[in-house]
Amino acid sequence: MRRFAVALVAALGLAAAQALAWSNHSYAAYRVFEKMPEVVNAAPVTVEPLEAFLKAQEKSIENLLASQEAWAQGQLAVYPPRPAALAFKADSTRSDAARRLAFLMALRVAPDSKMALYVQPDPWDTHPDTAMRLPHSGVDTLPEQPNSSYRFVGLKTGTQVAPLAVLASATDEPDYGLDINLWADSPSDWGKVYGFGTLPFGNPALYFSTQAPFHMGFYQEDRVIYLAAPFLKKTFPLLRIHQYSSLAGLAFRTGHPYWGWRFTGLALHYVQDLTQPYHASLSPGNSSAKLIGINLLAMAGLPRMKDEMIVLLSNRHLALEKYQNQLIYNAALARQESPLEQALRTSNKDASYPAWSDMYARDVVSRQSHALGSRLTDILVDTLPPGYVSDPSFDFGVKESGINLLAELSRQDAAKRARLDSVTTELMGNFGAHSRNLVRGVLKAGAAP
Repeated sequence: MRRFAVALVAALGLAAAQALAWSNHSYAAYRVFEKMPEVVNAAPVTVEPLEAFLKAQEKSIENLLASQEAWAQGQLAVYPPRPAALAFKADSTRSDAARRLAFLMALRVAPDSKMALYVQPDPWDTHPDTAMRLPHSGVDTLPEQPNSSYRFVGLKTGTQVAPLAVLASATDEPDYGLDINLWADSPSDWGKVYGFGTLPFGNPALYFSTQAPFHMGFYQEDRVIYLAAPFLKKTFPLLRIHQYSSLAGLAFRTGHPYWGWRFTGLALHYVQDLTQPYHASLSPGNSSAKLIGINLLAMAGLPRMKDEMIVLLSNRHLALEKYQNQLIYNAALARQESPLEQALRTSNKDASYPAWSDMYARDVVSRQSHALGSRLTDILVDTLPPGYVSDPSFDFGVKESGINLLAELSRQDAAKRARLDSVTTELMGNFGAHSRNLVRGVLKAGAAP
């Protein structure tokens, strides 16, 4: 078993390329919430820095973070307890900077996280306010990618902002470095003291790989896979969802609605990631028996099938992500709504799911997403150019900036593309429904006594 686990660790190098799920969550999130009464009818909120919220509610935050830790130890199957020295303790004599650092380290997120006051404008907005444009480095600690469409606009303390803009913008924020290098073998000082242990899968030298265990959840694999590789259970999206959603509830209850919406958006990111089948399945389209067989061959000195599987999984995931992002972004630029936007905002499926709970993301979202994996893979392989999704000698990630999937698929068989559009629309419908259900849960928990 141990030798098999070692081989499977190598196979999970694929997580490095899959550390990001949907591209720029905010584009889709604007559509998800633009017709939700609880969001669009909410009063504008006053912008305040994180330090102001922490100082005003220091004792309440101390109690909340202690209860979060107790919850994690009692509810999460594989959870490394937070070192006692990192517990957040109220101290009115310390500086704002020291209080902020203590808070981030108690959450065990990257202490250099920007937590800037900003929004990403809705791409459908024809006249966004760009007077306070922020550079990429003012919001995100990670390098800016080629051909980036990200636009950040700064907010001034004390001004008013629509909750929709705060919420939608924050849904993308966990990809801005919050979960980077948190492991004992990471090249960071904080990873050495956070107590998460070594990176369970992926390459600790690749910064984007180190966030994967917080953004992926392999909750639905066969028992034999867990027996052979118990480290697969060491994923923590449920932790982050609970941390941020309960902080949102506290912020709403105590008169800090800006941070109520902001923390809600942060929690949403991890739920939305789990609607992506390549984040909820170890290897969509490959059975457990095939996966075991491939790793047995790798153990015997025949790694070709394993290496090819890693490339193909990465390529398919990235191709789906690019296609979805191009559809949403191009529709916004052309001001021409597609079925994708309609699926994101349509709420007729919301009530068909259970009410929001701490385990909703595991029991509802990841189960649904995992079940879609094989069908999605078949459609991607049947529809997209074979060189992108069936050729292990091609690296989609390296070539992505020069690929226009919409243009290429315009020359594809219409029936085949219709299948891809249908499953993408289905995924976005799930994305929207589960997002709204989380917001309903947070607002209920955040209601004033």
